[in-house]
Amino acid sequence: MESNHNGKPFIYSSRSPEDTEALAAWLAGVAEPGTVIGLDGDLGAGKTAFSQAFARYFGVQDVVNSPTFTIIKEYEGRLPFYHMDVYRVSLEEAEDLGLDEYFFGNGVSLVEWSQIIEELLPDRHLHIYIETAGLTERSITVRGYGQPYEEWVGSLNRNGVVST
Repeated sequence: MESNHNGKPFIYSSRSPEDTEALAAWLAGVAEPGTVIGLDGDLGAGKTAFSQAFARYFGVQDVVNSPTFTIIKEYEGRLPFYHMDVYRVSLEEAEDLGLDEYFFGNGVSLVEWSQIIEELLPDRHLHIYIETAGLTERSITVRGYGQPYEEWVGSLNRNGVVST
């Protein structure tokens, strides 16, 4: 997938959970039908917290928690929101989940541990990697693969995280 990426990534230095939430809010504001976001990082880096903030700003009223054992949870927001956690799924098992129906549907898919199913992700998607950089600090790398994702990353590089 790396070869499909054009343009430089956006590297965000988050000093607090509120900073990370601001990035999630910005992305929730630009998400459109068919948006696919891969979300990776170490255990405890904040993937689920990011997902919860994204969902909240996307208009999801329900409590959003990690779908580790259910794999896919569906929520209603501004559009359907599909929160996936493929940590406990093999690539072969993931192939049987019908992920294309989610990825190419009318909703927004956010996939935690997406590197496990990288070859099943659409060529066009957004990828976020969260690294722990301190007790509350995180380094977040955002890469766009295809449009509109490369445009979003370009906007972040030009303007930083601003309200949409």
